[in-house]
Amino acid sequence: MREGMTLDLLLFQAYGASGQALLEQALTLNPGLADLGPMIPLGATVTIPDKPAADPFRARRVVSLFG
Repeated sequence: MREGMTLDLLLFQAYGASGQALLEQALTLNPGLADLGPMIPLGATVTIPDKPAADPFRARRVVSLFG
């Protein structure tokens, strides 16, 4: 973690765009973290949720090579 890191950014760096959906869960895992302000202080211990399981029904962009 580096100076000026927010919980949103930490989750984004760990999980990509799907990490933003885990913000509420991360705050639940870290009681008192929101009281420290928007920036996570250096040296603070933060527990992040497990990576969400892949959704097999999520739509994926299709690329056609032949037309």
